[in-house]
Amino acid sequence: MNDPLRTALAEVLDGLPPTEVTAAVDRLIANYRGDTPTHAPILRDRADVAAYAAYRMPATFEAVHRALEAFAATVPDWTPAGHADVGGGTGAATWAVSATWPGERGVTVLDWAEPALALGREIAAANPALKDARWQRARIGKDLTLDATDLVTVSYVLNELAEADRAALVDAAAGAARTVVIVEAGTPAGYARVIEARDRLIRAGFRIAAPCPHSAACPIAPGTDWCHFSARVGRSSLHRQVKGGSLAYEDEKFSYVAATRLPAGPAPARVVRRPQIRKGQVLLDLCESEERLRRTTVTKRHGDLYKAARDADWGDAWPPYDPAS
Repeated sequence: MNDPLRTALAEVLDGLPPTEVTAAVDRLIANYRGDTPTHAPILRDRADVAAYAAYRMPATFEAVHRALEAFAATVPDWTPAGHADVGGGTGAATWAVSATWPGERGVTVLDWAEPALALGREIAAANPALKDARWQRARIGKDLTLDATDLVTVSYVLNELAEADRAALVDAAAGAARTVVIVEAGTPAGYARVIEARDRLIRAGFRIAAPCPHSAACPIAPGTDWCHFSARVGRSSLHRQVKGGSLAYEDEKFSYVAATRLPAGPAPARVVRRPQIRKGQVLLDLCESEERLRRTTVTKRHGDLYKAARDADWGDAWPPYDPAS
């Protein structure tokens, strides 16, 4: 997480009673871990949004940033001129977009919780790329309309919606954007929602750019496993206090899909589990463009590829993109 966002979050919590923030965090955890769609904004007042911002923004930022970086590698010469963040709350995805593609662009954040929008606008004052962003209240669901834009992000939103509203949101994003990036919790249920959205985007004419190396059906047999990744989140002292943890970091598990109408070049394969480093060899579990899952072993005799395998991380393209290409 970048320093301006970290500083802005610290200022948000300054002066709020710790007991009030802790109570709000506990309630938010119960809501966000549930699978039942809600019919009212989860974030009700400033204490809720402040707690959410401190509790969830760092992890959401890192997960969305990882997804966007994976997509950006498939379109190295493209930069979005406009961005709409649907259900954006306090705006973590807008910060992730500006970290991926520096510079100003038209930005619109839509959410149905006015306190979240107000705080997001306040935090965004610390980011010059977001100085002209529009923060608009909107009901996220079947009545949603979106203006044409280059990029639509939908992060940790589908879990709050009923099936019909999820479908309407994905359809609205597909009708408005050249690229749609959806991020959900890295759970079996989150993965199922991502696959549902992925299938819908493909039917709308999009190609999958990341994480999948193809736009065919996911090779994971339903119910046997789920595709997800991990983002390391550095914890500030404030973050540790709010989350009640002692470690200097946490790992955010997430599932995602990046679909586009652009001429993207997906990775030949994607590392879908944490690499296993053993003496003289690295075991990589890959999802390949041949629409299959396969484990490959890279050894010292592979030379530079072995060095790359030792540096490979869960979620990386394989083989690594060549910066010179």
